[in-house]
Amino acid sequence: MSAILAASDIQVRFNDRLVLDRASLSIDERDRLGMVGRNGSGKSTFLKVLAGLLPADSGEIMRRRDAMVGYLPQEFSLDRGLTVAENIRAGAQYVLDLIREFESLSPTSGRHAELEHRIQTLDGWGLDYRIDTAMAHLSCPPGDRRIDTLSGGEARRVALCRAIIARPDLLILDEPTNHLDTESIEWVGEYLENYPGAFLLVTHDRCFLDRITSGIVELANGRTYSYTGNYTDYLLAKAERDSTAEANEHKRQMFLRRELDWVRRGPSARRTKSKERLERYFKVAGEKPPEIDQNVDLVVPPPPPLGNRTVELVNVGMELGGRRLFSGLSLNFPNGQRVGITGRNGLGKTTLLRIMLGQLPPTEGLVKTGELTRFNYVDQGRLQLNEEKTVLEEVGDGTEFVIFGEGKLSLRSYLKRFLFTDETIGSQVKYLSGGERSRLLLARILKNGGNFLILDEPTNDLDLATLRVLEEALIAFPGVVVVVSHDRYFLNRVCTDILAFEGGGRVVHSVGSYDYYAEKRARQAESAKQRAGDVAKRKTPETPKAGKTDRPRKLTFKEARELEGMEAAILAAEENVARIEALFAQPNFHRDHGPRTPELMAELKADQERVVGLYARWQELEAIRESAQRSPAGSRQDPSLPSAGQPGV
Repeated sequence: MSAILAASDIQVRFNDRLVLDRASLSIDERDRLGMVGRNGSGKSTFLKVLAGLLPADSGEIMRRRDAMVGYLPQEFSLDRGLTVAENIRAGAQYVLDLIREFESLSPTSGRHAELEHRIQTLDGWGLDYRIDTAMAHLSCPPGDRRIDTLSGGEARRVALCRAIIARPDLLILDEPTNHLDTESIEWVGEYLENYPGAFLLVTHDRCFLDRITSGIVELANGRTYSYTGNYTDYLLAKAERDSTAEANEHKRQMFLRRELDWVRRGPSARRTKSKERLERYFKVAGEKPPEIDQNVDLVVPPPPPLGNRTVELVNVGMELGGRRLFSGLSLNFPNGQRVGITGRNGLGKTTLLRIMLGQLPPTEGLVKTGELTRFNYVDQGRLQLNEEKTVLEEVGDGTEFVIFGEGKLSLRSYLKRFLFTDETIGSQVKYLSGGERSRLLLARILKNGGNFLILDEPTNDLDLATLRVLEEALIAFPGVVVVVSHDRYFLNRVCTDILAFEGGGRVVHSVGSYDYYAEKRARQAESAKQRAGDVAKRKTPETPKAGKTDRPRKLTFKEARELEGMEAAILAAEENVARIEALFAQPNFHRDHGPRTPELMAELKADQERVVGLYARWQELEAIRESAQRSPAGSRQDPSLPSAGQPGV
């Protein structure tokens, strides 16, 4: 395949900081690439360089002639003087210009045929249909809305829609799933799976990366490292690379220790052999050791003790603007529970949080809050940062310590656990990257303590390494955690329960991970579809065949017991899969478990196959049970018994 775009030896420097140091990347037709790296590593900068919006200090960018590149930045801009529909349509201006030129030319001209081919390649004739479809699936606001009336989330949906509808040869997306609900993320995933061109994207959504990418580009220390496969493949390959680098460094140190004594003695005879040995020593001594990733040591202050009652919802319902969001919601939040709230935007998730916090009275029902319950709420919009303040001033609020349980922790030590260096701690907020700002906000909010954490979309803008640490901190938190998120991987790792807003005022509580809830919902939908088909069949009478009875078999006692324990067996198997996947995701995996990599990979594959087998067996047993229950033969009266209205003999 030919390259659409190739970047070689790109260098970008901001003041004294070298952000990109000879970074290189080639993107071919149909490439599906995901870019990963720590916040502040230069991912957004590199994307801007590739999109042609930021000049590099040195290096070369080569782009295929007539190649069209679409770009969605993290900090996008929309024309506030235009409507939603006009902004989206402007994203396809290149295609509209081709169509306008095509219509102005004579059908006999050579350019006419060339333009027709190009418009067909870009599916220009289906542009209006694509716009309507994308707006519907991304839950964009109405096309006649003005941009200045939109919320931040609504504006981002419009910007994403504008970026994708032109179907450019190369699509560059910076955090496209931020502020999207689960169903919208699913649609974007399907869209990119079937995308005819190439794309490069940055996202924190690991399930999304696993699903749609066939290559991962890691940006670290200003340089790029390419891996074949999806995000899970990348984690395994990176663990092997780090393990090899660590082994090589160990050999280097052993060599230096062995040679050091000889060098100190300073051999008197400067023979050729001695000189070569000395030169080799200084060459090896001058080599840099491998870079070791620093990890956020996320600090959630130990919470005060909780009482027997934390928060209890009793038949809670809410109506806003004449629209009923939900009703009859009863739920307890025992200590140690971690509830993930998910569902489409606008169904009332944030409203429920405000009701629990006492900020909004419900229209029906009651909220009972324990006397010892202390909330700590991380708002979806987060708090605004003062651009002119330093990092230390923003978190400190005039103090030099963070209350940590019964003791204190110095503010600088606290901030260093969030990967802020001494230099960064003293710098102004306006010089921070988007990810560094997110870490700063987390540091500022989490220092407030509390024993009932409520987090509304905490994963937005956090890098993958910080996300893993946040997950570990929440799993170890000895209080109650309620988190609104559309990050499936995050929900699977952290949550013990799922509270799903399914629309139509329906809110479902499910014990277990998000995947478990999604699988149950899919089975229920399939069962409903089968029942609808059976009803349709029963409406069409069939002529019974003489001498034959259709009696489906029932579950045996052993099968009934097996079906009864199937949910627990599946949950246990999925938890073991999640445990092994979490091991691979650990930053220190190669150090702690490197030699066990083949064994763990085999165990993971076996457990994944076991989960698939258990689901298949469950469907088989459910089909037998439902068939027996639905069948008229299953409820047919025994002819030896008297029918109603007949006396017994």
